[in-house]
Formats: sequence, structure tokens, C-alpha cells
Amino acid sequence: MLPLQVQTESHVPLYVQIRDQLRAMVHTGELRPGDRIPASRELATSLGVHRTTVANAYAELESEGLIEGHVGRGTFIRNSSQDHPAGRSADGARNGHRGFTPAPPTLGNGTLRWESLFADERGEEALNRIYPQTSNGAISMVAARPAEEFFPVEELRSCTQAVLRQDGAEILQLGSTDGYGPLKRELLTQLTREGLRLKNEQLLVTAGVQQSLDLLCKAFLRPGDAVVLEDPTYPGSMTVFTAARVRCLGVPVRTGAGGPQGIDLDGVEAALSQNRVKFVLVTPDWQNPTGASLPIESRRRLLELAGRHQVAVVEDCIYSRLRFSGPRIPSLRALDRNGIVIQIDSFSKIAFPGLRVGWCIAPENVIERLRLVKQATDLHTDQLAQATLAEFTRRGCLERHLKKMRRVYESRCRALFRALEKHMPEGVEWTRPEGGMCLWVTLPAGYDASELLIHARERGVLFAPGRYFFVQMPRPNVFRLGFAGIDERKIARGVEILGEVLREEMRKRQRGGWRRDEARVALV
Repeated sequence: MLPLQVQTESHVPLYVQIRDQLRAMVHTGELRPGDRIPASRELATSLGVHRTTVANAYAELESEGLIEGHVGRGTFIRNSSQDHPAGRSADGARNGHRGFTPAPPTLGNGTLRWESLFADERGEEALNRIYPQTSNGAISMVAARPAEEFFPVEELRSCTQAVLRQDGAEILQLGSTDGYGPLKRELLTQLTREGLRLKNEQLLVTAGVQQSLDLLCKAFLRPGDAVVLEDPTYPGSMTVFTAARVRCLGVPVRTGAGGPQGIDLDGVEAALSQNRVKFVLVTPDWQNPTGASLPIESRRRLLELAGRHQVAVVEDCIYSRLRFSGPRIPSLRALDRNGIVIQIDSFSKIAFPGLRVGWCIAPENVIERLRLVKQATDLHTDQLAQATLAEFTRRGCLERHLKKMRRVYESRCRALFRALEKHMPEGVEWTRPEGGMCLWVTLPAGYDASELLIHARERGVLFAPGRYFFVQMPRPNVFRLGFAGIDERKIARGVEILGEVLREEMRKRQRGGWRRDEARVALV
């Protein structure tokens, strides 16, 4: 039997512990290509866990290409000659020392072992692990991204052709690091209409929110510095900060309908009082993944706390223009009277994520620092994409598209509400956002969303387990549903299947299908 151990008292889910140990044994050569590993039932019995816990670990390893199952024969370590990036050659596996990673950067056959040169292991828990599975015809509510079937491709093509005719030579030449002039002018006009009066020097065009976070990290943070994040939060922010060895302090997000939503401000105050924090990162409008939105009173208090502790606030406004109903709440930047807010935003949710164009608003000296960092990173954001979006905005196409998409997303969100109300068993709760692209589902205590995903995936439905989003102490019984990129018919059918799968699991428990110790172990 494999020398695996699980720690039931750990906050790391049991199947993650099993998965990571098996993965390590493959990379060190302790498990070689072609080796057979125990059946899920056999290993579960040996470890004293539920079979679905092991099945979950095996499912992820198979999606990574490290193992493969053969009906009637068993499950085997996959041969790396099948070109999976995580694999190793058979010779290399045989030459690896058992129990630890070999020190030399080459394998026995002279092939460079690239893993030994990697500086870090970022992305181990990246949400996009699920994305490749969304192309097999499954009903996928994994992603929070625009509905591509509504992209106005012909209008965009016309804009691209126009800017190439008018300014093609300039656009295709190297440009300004802080952004393409016509796009900056369009953005400043739009932001003025929204109540923000800015100078050109306070605006930097970036390659989206992800790059804005990376630039802020490079400009402000050193290893060991602390930042406050919403918990749960956008996984991309954790990837940036943990790769830079920054301490991420998670503060819970309130999602209940009976009181203030958004980041727990008492928790923020405690974190600021007990730590030297560089900045607080928040998404005030339709937070990803919960869909929560900070009330105006909470926004004012957050600014007061940040001002008192002399801490910057980074405001991610990527969903703010996707409000379906109700009055617009002023942004933190609009409420800021002390110059402590840096606002980051993007075209990714309101238009076309593939073009990778966003922007950052900050005091002039901050923008200058970010400009220098960006110059060293990529010189400038793609100019053809910037020019096309400038023309698309100038013609009024962006506003028309956004108005249409708000109606589409509202319809899909309402369809999701109806489906949840109809098909979810008693005890399941969910947030009710009035904007954005996703909502947060909470299962009754004692249920694990990751194990639910195993059964749902077998029925052709995918969602994002909550564990991908937590900074600290992940909760097993929560998951995110993205509704923007999936039509109402599929939403209804997907939720119906989820409800059926969950009811079936509940009936198993009521019949005593699980031993008490198995249920306890599976939920740690």
C-alpha cells in the first residue's frame, strides 16, 4: 500500500492532501509511469476516509494528465511521453531518488529537469483547472465572464478597420507606456460622466485588472509585507500576492440579506490595528465570488478606517457597471476626500476580455511609479486593441452594448433565482445580487461542495467549489455559480440536476448510507 497519510485536524481538505502526496510521488520518481495505484475504494478503506474523497483526488490528477484509468484493469501513472507538462520521462523517473527531489537539474538521460529551476509553485490551486473540462458539452456555471454569443463582432471589425486606415502606422509603432492618447481621452470623458474628474496624469492604461494588481504588487510590496483581502476573494489576486511572498490577511465577507454586505469592517479594523498593512483590496460592487455589494455607509466607514491607519485602498470596479436595478452607489474613489484610493478597472466584463485592456486611477506620483514599473514589464499595452476600443467607445457602441448586456445578465440572473427556488432542497441558501456575474451558494453544514462536484460532473454539470476562493480556513460547503455566460434554458436544467444530485446525497445520509466517521472525515 502507498505510504500516504491524512491529517484530519488540518484545514486542508482531505482529497487535496491525498492529491498532493500522489503528485509529489510522481515528480520524485517514487511512482513511475505504468505503476498501478490502488482503486479508490481500496485506498479509502486504508486511509479511513470516504471513497468519494479519494475519487475527488483521482479526478484532479487525471485532469492534470498524471494518471489514467482503464476499465477492467485499474488506474495507472500516465507515461509522460504523452506530452503532459507535468509528466516525466520513464528514464528520468527511474533515475530520480526516492523520497526527495533530485538536486541535479538534469535527468539521467541528459534531459533538463525544468521543475528543479522553477522559482515558485504559483497556480497550484488556480480556478482555471476546471476550465478545460467545460468544452465537453457540460453545462458549465464555472466562469464569471461575458456571453460571447452577443459580442458585436461586425461593429468591432469596422472599428478596427477604421483605425488602421486612419492611424495604422502610428498604432503599429511603439507607443506610450501610460496609454494610447485617444483611448485615454475617451476614458476620461466616460469617468467624468460618472462623477470622477481626473487629469490625464492620474490615468494609466494596463493589460487588465490582473496586470494592475501585478504592477501594484511590484511597486508597493516586498516579501513579508501585508495586504488585507476579502475572504473569499478573486483567486487571481491571491496568485499575484502569494507569488511575491506577501502576507495575505483574509477578512470575511458578509453575504446575509438581513444586514450590511461586503467585507466585515470590524474585521478590517482589527487587521489594521494588529498589523502593518500596505493596502486593503476590495470589490465594492457585486464582489467575486459572493455577489455581495458594500452599502454606502460601509464605504464611508472603510475610507475612515483606512485614513486613520494611513493605509491605501485598492478598489476593483470591474463589475460596477453591471448593476441591473436600483440607484448607483458612488464608488470609493468618488467618496475619497484624502487621496487614499487607487481604482482599477477593465473592459473585460463590460465588453471583450480577449482584448486585455484595463486602466488604473491613482494620484499622479503613484501613476508615475506604476508607469515606470509597467515600462519595465511590457513597454505598453497592445495599441491596436487600445485604438479599436477607443473607436468603439467614441461611436457609442460600448454604451449600446453595455445597455443590452445588462438586460441579458439580469434575465439570466433572475432565471437562476427561479431555478434555485424551485430545485434546491431546504437548508440551501444563496446570495441575491442585483448585478455582476455570479452568486454564492451555501449548503447545509456537513456537506462538501467539492464532493458534490464529483457527482454533478458525472451528470454533465460544473460549478466552482468555494475552496478556490479562500485566503484562510476555506469552508467546504460553499460554491460559486456564474450565470452571465450561459442561457436561461441551460441554467434551469443545470440547477435542476444539481438539486437532484444534492437530494440524492441527502437521502443517502438519511438512510445511514455513510458511517459516522466517514462523514466526519470527508468534511474536514
